[in-house]
Amino acid sequence: MTSTTLAATGKWTSTGALPTAGGWSGQHDNAVVLEDDKVLVVGGADGSSAALGRAALYDPEAGTWSATGALQTPRRLHTTTLLPDGKVLVAGGISGSAQFPAPGLAAAEIYDPESGQWSSTGSMKGARWGHSAVLVGGKVLVAGGTTIRSAQSVKALRTAELYDPESGTWTEADAMADARSGHPAVVLANGKVLVVGGTVPTAQDEDAALAYCELYLPTEKKWAPTGALLAPRAWHQATALSGGASVLVTGGRAPGGPGDGRFDPFSRTTAELYAQDTGKWTAVQDMPGGRGLHRAVPLGSDKVLVIGGSDNAQNDVGYASAAVFHAGTRSWAPAGGLATGRHSFAAAPLSDKLVLVAGGVVRSGSAASQPGAQDLTTSAEIFDLEATVTP
Repeated sequence: MTSTTLAATGKWTSTGALPTAGGWSGQHDNAVVLEDDKVLVVGGADGSSAALGRAALYDPEAGTWSATGALQTPRRLHTTTLLPDGKVLVAGGISGSAQFPAPGLAAAEIYDPESGQWSSTGSMKGARWGHSAVLVGGKVLVAGGTTIRSAQSVKALRTAELYDPESGTWTEADAMADARSGHPAVVLANGKVLVVGGTVPTAQDEDAALAYCELYLPTEKKWAPTGALLAPRAWHQATALSGGASVLVTGGRAPGGPGDGRFDPFSRTTAELYAQDTGKWTAVQDMPGGRGLHRAVPLGSDKVLVIGGSDNAQNDVGYASAAVFHAGTRSWAPAGGLATGRHSFAAAPLSDKLVLVAGGVVRSGSAASQPGAQDLTTSAEIFDLEATVTP
């Protein structure tokens, strides 16, 4: 009996390790590529889910990480946004330990790459974490997220705010139709902003996934409904293709069942494509395997690399598998696997062919080495689309 092995696209190689381990489980707390091509990672969570205050820079030429100025306030589930002047805005998040309800932040900080230091800037109108943040029209649009509802509960937000880098101030923006948290936001080719799915808390340890999506219209300064996802999604990823003319959504945590009486404990294998011109979602080929808490990174304008992830962040190991989506054929090809499987990590494109991943959670829950903690990694790896895997 013979077995068939599919050839993998590209391969991973190890590079310098982070100064300290960390995990990033939000949509917009990811690594940022600076104007000098160095990669900045900020804050995140330690193995006990407490917020971190450190920041680190990766130098692609040297293949090394170095510590840079620490945040004034430790935070996780924050947003990290590259500004037009090359500085970086970090806003909101959770500070302190993993208590419930979490001490949310309204405070924001600015990182100056020239000095390597952080300085305070205007605070948001309200504290939030798990929100989205994108640069649109020279300003940063923050939307949704979670905040404290009472001494024993939290709630999702509809509110949105705009940050003006020139004045360092926030102004209220039009509120979304639907409250949501943990959602991705993507700037489309026409300048509108698409927010996709997310969750609404329903109890201390429970939330409901959403299929509803909305568009922010910068000219009208209003939100408008658009096509709903074919399936509700949380822990998913949304990635622009063709310069933002379409958006690929991948994976996410299953909401519990497919609606026919069966129970589905696994993350979604499905993927969907949003068309800017029609405002509708269509199904594309399923991924090779279901996953949530993964990262999806563009490879040029017509490919997306989906990396790592997990099925259940409570009792699971990080995945080592990866796959490449080809927009032209709407199909997937297996990619070389990570040396270290991980979820809730940082990732950034170094070019149209190269992708950096760093840190993240290796094992959690019952799979971890100690009860109540997560096993993190300091390791970092680089994916090369054109490299070949030696059998």
